[in-house]
Amino acid sequence: MRVLVTGGAGFIGSHLSEALLDRGDEVWALDDLSTGRLENLSTFARHPRFHFVEGSVLDGSTVQGLVSQCERVFHLAAAVGVKFVLENPLRSLRTNIRGTEEVLEACARHRRRVVLFSSSEVYGKGIAVPFAENDDRVMGPTHKLRWSYACAKAVDECLAQAYWEHEQLKVTVVRCFNTCGPRQTGAYGMVIPSMVLRALRNEPILVYGDGQQSRCFSAVSDVVRGSLLLADCEAAEGEIFNIGSDEEVTIAQLAERVRTMCASSSPIEFVPYEQIYGRSFEDLRRRVPSLIKIHRYVGYRPLLNLDRLLESVIRDTHEQMGRARPVRHTTV
Repeated sequence: MRVLVTGGAGFIGSHLSEALLDRGDEVWALDDLSTGRLENLSTFARHPRFHFVEGSVLDGSTVQGLVSQCERVFHLAAAVGVKFVLENPLRSLRTNIRGTEEVLEACARHRRRVVLFSSSEVYGKGIAVPFAENDDRVMGPTHKLRWSYACAKAVDECLAQAYWEHEQLKVTVVRCFNTCGPRQTGAYGMVIPSMVLRALRNEPILVYGDGQQSRCFSAVSDVVRGSLLLADCEAAEGEIFNIGSDEEVTIAQLAERVRTMCASSSPIEFVPYEQIYGRSFEDLRRRVPSLIKIHRYVGYRPLLNLDRLLESVIRDTHEQMGRARPVRHTTV
């Protein structure tokens, strides 16, 4: 199959591209390299069935041309990371909304199956844990720029549903929950790679707020596997799915876990949100997905627990630092 991956040089996009190549597909990766990196493609960039196109999903002619020659599309191109969104709010909105419309319009015109990557951010400040796909959403005030990303992703999902209803576009939406793994950087506010790098350098591990906010961190290999299963499932067309892990951990516990597994002497420092993100930021206490629906449709369950995920990130970070050292196994 010929497959287009928008955002193909990004963290998740590069892993997805590699998985598609491994199963025999021919892959076109479109990325403007604003947050994606060519280094993410290094292990397969010369593969004869891989083609990289530097460009933007905002360029309608480029998107139309690529979609026309591919049979399936995975749309991941987006402005990502809390830090990036807060620093580039207008650019983020344009990319996340207008870019998605370009991709969906091209897929509708050429009758291509598309998987649209959304985010757990769409649940906003919801308190009905675990979050289910049909739950009501609770958004913060519009002057808090953090919520602009959540709103943009919600618009993306509404566009997908409209194209499904009115254009019969075969589209599936996946809501990712804190996807992590090798190749991810902490440059845009990603917590695990930031903590791991600091721990390996024996620098202070930063925990924002009181550290009692909890998250579920998902292995990128699980997210890719689940997305491929949904892409091949006809019953999943027109549907929205949570994807990731439901293993909950507080950020303070995560910091302790990272420090132990890295055999680090790093102190753990608690930092006010305002010091990092300014006053236009607010957080939520818990974010846990219900995985009942995706299991019912394609039998998905996460295979990597948090310890194994952390081991893979620590190992990858060591390699990037130019030295190898075994990680310390632990159970919590």
